[in-house]
This record gives sequence, structure tokens and C-alpha cells, in this order.
Amino acid sequence: MKKKIFSCLFAVMVLGMTVTGCGGKEDKKTDKSSTETKKTESKDVKLSIWAGEEDKDYLATVTQNFIEENKSEANITIEWSPMVEGECRSNLLGDVLNAPDLYTTTDGDIQSIAAGGAASPVTSPDEIRANNLEAAVDSLTINDTIYGYPITADNGYFLYYNKKYLSEKDIQSLDKILQVAAKNKKKFAMNWASGWYLYAFYGQTGLKVGLNEDGVTNFCDWNSKKNRITGVDVADALMKIGKNPGFSNTEDWIKGFRNGSVIACVSGIWDESTLQSLLGENFGAAKLPTYTCAGEQIQMACYFGYKMIGVNPYSEHLEWAHKLANYISNEENQKLRFEMRGQGPSNINAAESDEVKQDAAIQAVIAQSEFSEPQRLGVNFWDAATELGNMLATGKVKEKSVQAQLDKTVKKITASTVE
Repeated sequence: MKKKIFSCLFAVMVLGMTVTGCGGKEDKKTDKSSTETKKTESKDVKLSIWAGEEDKDYLATVTQNFIEENKSEANITIEWSPMVEGECRSNLLGDVLNAPDLYTTTDGDIQSIAAGGAASPVTSPDEIRANNLEAAVDSLTINDTIYGYPITADNGYFLYYNKKYLSEKDIQSLDKILQVAAKNKKKFAMNWASGWYLYAFYGQTGLKVGLNEDGVTNFCDWNSKKNRITGVDVADALMKIGKNPGFSNTEDWIKGFRNGSVIACVSGIWDESTLQSLLGENFGAAKLPTYTCAGEQIQMACYFGYKMIGVNPYSEHLEWAHKLANYISNEENQKLRFEMRGQGPSNINAAESDEVKQDAAIQAVIAQSEFSEPQRLGVNFWDAATELGNMLATGKVKEKSVQAQLDKTVKKITASTVE
């Protein structure tokens, strides 16, 4: 879940222009009785949608098909604007009345979006439940109400690696990956400046962080002295990794794979096609390895989630907005999303296809999902986690001790959002 902001917030039309239906308008006279019983003009429906830049071509195809299939009912125009899923919530809640009719976001944000009155419940809940993975639907459900149409079941991270250097046995242990990388003067790359990735080292230790029942503030015990694996244990393990010559704290692993300096990284489905083209027959994907902490091998974890299409309850054409959202979410279009974007379907039938089962990256994220949990975090987590991750990567904490630094970090993470 990369936190990037598109500078172009203007509306970019699908296929480089507004996509419009061809519903005809008859120009012939009729008597009063016929005008009362027969519609001679199609309704004009203008819809807008926020989605990632990388979805542009996919949505152009899907929306054009939707327009064509419904041209007898309406003259439909669909306008697309680029918006990263990770930035959708803040932009949506900042001006919901002027926000688009539909938007793409993640299950981790749906609770606050719904609480902010910016999510219209799905109109076909039984159909959504029957056709999609139970976990995907549950992730979008609040108090028995489904607030989004699921479109993917792959929003997590795992290990990409170069088979030229690393064997299937090597990738079971981060210690071994770092050893091989250092020996070959290469790097294992991971972004510790992101709390999303930093969680990987905490998820299987018994240390917890998450969202309180108020839906705004966090709980966190990453500074615990009582847990079997303490906060200092994890911090010490990370600082040791940070000092390893085979490690690089970066988000630009693509550049590293391209110039040959990186042989393994932690990332998600979105990098699959690029890394496949760079590595060719040496492309590898697998669940995350274990790492050494307090003398034990701890399985690295991940946040795992689902992407969805949400509908703005203030849409002028609410019924049509729901129709389009449901259409994007259906089996056929989730298969198309996999073909064009390589993303794992939440639709049960689409997920069972041979093509999906043979995809190495999707199988890796499925294997990793066993060691995962949904991301449910308040805003105060992110900056504090970024500061902590960068300090541990350099081995330089600002406080007098590691414990004092962890105490300060947890205080920031759990702070009230009310000044």
C-alpha cells in the first residue's frame, strides 16, 4: 500500500475522452396515449470514478462494455480521475459532496469512510456474499451491513527473489538471504520507513497494534517488557539486520533489480509484471521467511486486505452508481482484472481458475495470508512507525535507551487525535 499522491487531480476521461453511450433519441410525433406508455428518450446518466493510474486501461475497457450493455436504458457518460487507494479516504472525507460517484479503496479504510457518511451500503448483499470469498466480504462489513463491492483478494506483501542467487531452501530464512546477499555484494531490500512493512517483524511475536473501538485511536504494546518476545527483543533484532551489509532500507527495489544490486525484496502483486520482465526465468515469489529474534526463528507476518469499489451516497445517480460498482466487481470483470492487471480475484469462481492457480505471485500472497491480519490502524500510527523504522535501520535511537525510544513511539501511536 504505497503512500503516493498524484499531482494531477483533474479529471482524465476514460480512453482519453469522455465515454458516452449511444442510446438513441427518436424525433417523431406521437399521440398523448403513446407518450404516456412508451419512453422515446434514454435518460442521461453521468458518473465519475476515482481509481489508480494503473487501472486506466482496465477501466476503459470495463466502462465501455457497461455503457454498451446499458445503452437501451440510458445515455451513460463515465469520467475517470486518478487517485491512489491509500489517499482516497482523506480526499473523500475532505469533500464528500463534491467527491465522485464511485471510488476504489481498501478494506482498511472502509470503517472510517462509512463512519464519515461516505459509503452507501451495497444493494445486492446476498449476491455479493454468494459470489465472493467470505473473508473479503467480512472485511467490508460493519454491523452486518456491507459497504463495498470487493474486487481483489491480494492486498498484502511477500518475498520476491532472484533464483540465480537464492534457492528454495535459502529463502526460508532471512539470515540466509542476508548471508547470500552480502557474500555476492548484493542486497535484500525492504522499506522500513513504512509502518505497513515494519509490522512484518511484530505480527507473529504476540506484540499488538490496532484500532480501538472508537475507530480513531490506536492501542499498541510494541514497548512491552512482559510479553515473551519483548519490544526491545524485536528492536535489537531489527538493528542487527539494519547493520548487515546485505540489507538495504529502501522503497526503490525495482531500480536495484534493474541494475543488479538487489536479489530479494518484500513487496506485493503490483510489482509482479515488472520483476518478471527483469528476472525472466530467474523470477521467484514465496511467502516471507523467518527471522532471528531473542534466539528464536520468528515467521515474518504481513497485513493482508482487499480492494473494493465504494459508492458515494450523495451520487446524483445512486442506482446507476451501484449498478456500475456491481458490474466492475462481477466474475467476468475480476477475471479481466487478473488478465490485464495480474491482481488476485475475490470472486470465488474467478479465484479457482487455472490461470490464477498457476500464478506464482498470487500463490505466494495466499501462502503468506496464513500469517497475516487485516490492517486496522488510526492515523497516528503512520508517522510514529516511520520514525521508528528509520531509526532501527540506522541503529541510532534518539532517546537514552532503546526501551525509552519504544515508550516514546508507543505514546505517539496511542495518542488522542483530539487536541
